[in-house]
Amino acid sequence: MEFIKNPGLKLPKIDLNNIEWPKFRIPKIGWSKMPKLRIGNAVARLPIVQGGMGIGISLSGLASAVANEGGIGIIAANSIGMLDPDYYAKNRDANTVALRREIRKTREKTSGIIGVNIMVAVSDFQPLLRVAIEEKVDLVFLGAGLPIKGIPVEDLRSAGVKVVPIVSSARAASLIFRSWAKRYADIPDAVVVEGPKAGGHLGFKEDQIDDADFALENILPEVVSEIKRFEDEWRRTIPVIAAGGIYTGSDIFNVFKLGARGVQLGTRFVATHECDADIRFKEAYVACRKDDIEIIKSPVGMPGRAIKNTFLKDVASGKKQSRKCAWQCLKSCDIKTAPYCLTLALDNARKGILDKGFVFSGSNAYRVDKIISVRELLKELTEQYLCTREKSVCRLRGEYETALERLVAFKEEYLIGLKEGLNAFRDEYERGMEKGDMFREELLMTKDEYRNALEKANRLKQELMEFFQRYSLQNRLESESA
Repeated sequence: MEFIKNPGLKLPKIDLNNIEWPKFRIPKIGWSKMPKLRIGNAVARLPIVQGGMGIGISLSGLASAVANEGGIGIIAANSIGMLDPDYYAKNRDANTVALRREIRKTREKTSGIIGVNIMVAVSDFQPLLRVAIEEKVDLVFLGAGLPIKGIPVEDLRSAGVKVVPIVSSARAASLIFRSWAKRYADIPDAVVVEGPKAGGHLGFKEDQIDDADFALENILPEVVSEIKRFEDEWRRTIPVIAAGGIYTGSDIFNVFKLGARGVQLGTRFVATHECDADIRFKEAYVACRKDDIEIIKSPVGMPGRAIKNTFLKDVASGKKQSRKCAWQCLKSCDIKTAPYCLTLALDNARKGILDKGFVFSGSNAYRVDKIISVRELLKELTEQYLCTREKSVCRLRGEYETALERLVAFKEEYLIGLKEGLNAFRDEYERGMEKGDMFREELLMTKDEYRNALEKANRLKQELMEFFQRYSLQNRLESESA
């Protein structure tokens, strides 16, 4: 029987032999490793930055230990001169002398990557930055203010020093990068975004600290998106480093999913043997409970997170404290109205004299139950990260395989429907178009359902591929360029 052609009727056409079925091959990845962190030409084997903790908490001992294990070790520069017994005679000069000494001591202990954390808010910001340049540290982390005006960018570049501002919002990041582009025809090399769960002074108003809108998981993607614009414009890789409340390897994995390429931790490094603080300072972390951690108002007018103790209770009750001041080390501090000298209190705590000082801490300090080595800590974080990553891959693969099974079922249903339907259609066609039209609609619906399943499988495949690209691209590029 000859099949009569009707130009007004279009049958569904699909070449089943040329369908591109979703295919997925697992890329070769070093599953025993975390991704490296590249900042300019500095490449850290671990994407972990040890936070700069003053006064005297992170010096050459801690910084070198972290650098030796493949992370980035940081010396905190603010009021570092308090280590000198003659600080009150030398005041600001003691800070630059001590910083230079600590940098050199760190270099003697490690060939790894080291940096210096300098607060923009300190009165001797420029002299401290000059020491970091002269000693050619790998990086400077600039926080507690916006590092915009008076930054010796040419000198930093000549010395090979990378610059990493610390921000608490996408707006601040954008302002810094736009200002640098305009003033210096350059931009910073990376950026740290610090959430409200961090320790010490916080870059948030008190009512923002517990506001979900300002949580790290919400502000981090905003900063990543903002920095992506500058990456595209300047054709540079500018890693975003997440900080504030990161405690486990799972936390690291989760912020990486949000676009971070590195993390900065402070609290975890305090509870290490190599931390430069007195053992009584570290034991305050081990001993504290969750409700011992509180938000205080610092003498410099900023909220800060600390562990409750007798000193802070006395301050809250109005009891007068020692206010000996060598010089105005913080621009915003007025010693005449301040209830106590912040620098002196923190230095006393560093020395373990906790009845005359207090301990800054992150929101997770209560989770610390013992003091371990830097090596043990980084091994623990790595293992937790890899375990979380493996579980995530298994979940994605499971969803993908389920989608493929459903897709195969749809393909078989479509093939049967197409074969039987076309035969029936040809028989029915001579007897009338109505039933043929009804079958055509049914066939089109089957095809649409099949295509929806195909799209879902392809979406899952894309998610898997992006997952592997995120954690393997950097390592592959490095191996190719080696």
